[in-house]
Amino acid sequence: MREELLGPKVEHVALALVELPIEGAEPEYVVFLINNRDDIMEGIIVASNGYGQDPVTGAQMTTSTLRKGIEVMMPGEAARIEPIMPDLFQLNNEFWVSFWVHETMFDKRFVFEAGTINPEKFEFIGQLNARGVILE
Repeated sequence: MREELLGPKVEHVALALVELPIEGAEPEYVVFLINNRDDIMEGIIVASNGYGQDPVTGAQMTTSTLRKGIEVMMPGEAARIEPIMPDLFQLNNEFWVSFWVHETMFDKRFVFEAGTINPEKFEFIGQLNARGVILE
C-alpha cells in the first residue's frame, strides 16, 4: 500500500470491556471507548461485530454489525458503546473506531480475541471504576 494512503497512527485511545454488578441479578458486561488523548475527538463512529467458530459444533458464527455514533468526546472522557452478552465471549469481538481530530481522520481496529474475555482474569480499570479488560 502506498504510504500516503495510510492514516495517522491512533494513540491514547482505548476500548474497555467491563463488568457492571447488578444487585440481585447477573452482572452486565459493557464496552466503553476511552479518550486518553489531550485533544477532543469528534464525529466518532464505532462499528462492531463478532465472528468465529462455535467450540461445540465447529460451525462458523457471526453476529450482526452494530454501529454507534458519538458527536464529541473530551480528553479523559469514557463513552458507553454497547452491552455484550457472555455467550459472545467465545467469539472474536471486533470494533472499528473512526474519529476526527481537527482536520485529520483517524481509524483503528480493536479485537477482543476469542477466549480473552474471562471475568476471572479481569483487572481493575480505575478510569471506569470497574473490573474488566482493556485494549489500547
